[in-house]
This record gives sequence, structure tokens and C-alpha cells, in this order.
Amino acid sequence: MPAFSRFLRYFMAVGRLGSIRKAADELNVSASAIDRQILNVEAEIGMPLFERLPTGLRLTAAGEIMMAAGGRWQKSLSEVRAQIEDLRGLKRGHVEIAIIDALAKGVIPAAIQAIQSRYPGISIAVRVRGNDAVRRMIASNEVDFGIFFDPESYRDITVHAFADVHLGFVTPVGHPFAQQQEARFSACIGSPVVVPTHPLAVHQQVLVLEGTTRATLDKKVSSDDIQMITSLVQQGVGIGILTSLDVMTEVRAGRLAFTRISDPVLRPMTLALCTAAARPPSYAADIVLGEIQTAFAQFAWPAAIQPQVMAEEVDGG
Repeated sequence: MPAFSRFLRYFMAVGRLGSIRKAADELNVSASAIDRQILNVEAEIGMPLFERLPTGLRLTAAGEIMMAAGGRWQKSLSEVRAQIEDLRGLKRGHVEIAIIDALAKGVIPAAIQAIQSRYPGISIAVRVRGNDAVRRMIASNEVDFGIFFDPESYRDITVHAFADVHLGFVTPVGHPFAQQQEARFSACIGSPVVVPTHPLAVHQQVLVLEGTTRATLDKKVSSDDIQMITSLVQQGVGIGILTSLDVMTEVRAGRLAFTRISDPVLRPMTLALCTAAARPPSYAADIVLGEIQTAFAQFAWPAAIQPQVMAEEVDGG
């Protein structure tokens, strides 16, 4: 086992860097030791793991398989160590989370800060990805848990909490829409609009509204970035179309206003806190999961756009 683990360390460093010399420098071992380990395993399996090129080393098909197996082995070893820590009853460990871009400000950073204050022995890695990527990372056990929109299948994931999130118009606080809680999609016809594009999850909902209402929008700007859309709205470029989740921080701070689109064809989007069904969370992951689950109600509309909620949290914290 020690020889195998040593080989995998060497092999994965070479596979990642494409060079025995670079791997040797990174691992602080001799290049000949790394080369010998790789040659021994290649002789044992009867296939080369690397193509030796003038520019460096490149993984063969067998090398790609070994690289993927090494990643799984490292992940499993990390889980074993976490489980041993669980047995010792220590509130420490490392937790991997995947979230969509809309959650990169506000509630999640605040929850992580609170977790760090209570459990300084727990480290957290937050990966911000597109909606589909978050779903895949949870199902494939790349992360301990994640938060994304509209889980389509419950076979490979377990939902721990969910909140309904609505689509709406985002405007400066002085805009006429800012005085309305709800409006039909057709209300934006004739006004300049800033629209979301793929891969943002709200893009599909905008397409549904355009198709059912046959509305022709004056699309001044389109973007695949939530921050860009909110910035353009603040600059007065046009009316933004996003979810209450996307702008909850700006609305609570009084920088933007949110008006829910009330067309009957439009269904709420479900924001879900999920883990892989086949993998129970580690002790540390369960602590972090529970803390974020407690805060999850803040994402639901209309709680997400009520300034007094934020004020109460600050007073109570």
C-alpha cells in the first residue's frame, strides 16, 4: 500500500504537470525516483501510461484511466481520514461546497463566517459554477453538498431544503416599477431591457415568457453574468430580468428594486440544498450542512427582498 500511494503521488503530479522534472521539483524528490516508479508500473500492467514527447509527457488512454482512479483514491482517503476524526469527536475537517453564482454574496458568505466563528477547525472550499455543473458535482461526489435550481431527478441526490424563487423586473429604486410588487411581463414592452443569456438558469424562463406572450422586447444588452446585469441596471441602461435571489443583497440594501413577474404561465424556480444520495455526509459536512439549512428560508420570495429581514439578522447576530 505505501508503494502504491507513493506511485500515485508521483504519477498524478507528472500527469498534471506534463513533466517528470517539474513533478520532482514540486514533490522534492529525485526525477530518477519518479521515473523508476512509473516504469515499474508500466511494466507490470504491460501498457505505457505516458507518451514521451519532445515537449514533455502526455497521458495515454491507460494513463487517463489511472489518473481518474487516482483522483477517486485520494478522495476516498480524505473521507476515511474525516470519518476517523468523526470517531474522535473532533469538530474539524474539510468541507467542499458547490453553489450557483447568485449565492456568492449575502446569505452564504454570512453563514460561512458564522460557521468559521463557531467551528474554527473546519475549513470550507466553495466552488461557484453554473447550475448544471453544480448538479453534476453533487451527483458525482466531487463535493459534500451543493445548492442549485430545479433538481430534475431525485434518484441520485437527496434534497435537504428548498425555497421557491421568482422571476421579476430589476430596476433602480426611483423607477415606476419600484412602486409595484407585481407586474405582467408585457409591462416592459417599449422599455429598454437587459436580459440574461445561457447558461444562467433564468434564461429559459425568459424564453418561455417571450414565446407565450409573443412580446418583442427592446433588448439593449444581454449578459451571462448576474453582476454585470445588476450593474447595468444601476447605471440606468435598462430594466433587468432576474430572480429575487440574484438581487436580494442589492434590494435589502436599498440599491435596487424587485417587481415579481405575475404571468400565470410562469412557475417558481426551486432552489435546492442537496447531497449525493449514495454518500452520507461526514461529521464536518453535516455541521456545515445544518447551519446553511437553517439559513435557507432567507432565500424564499418575498423574504429575499424585505430589507427588515436583514436588519433583524444584524440586530440578532
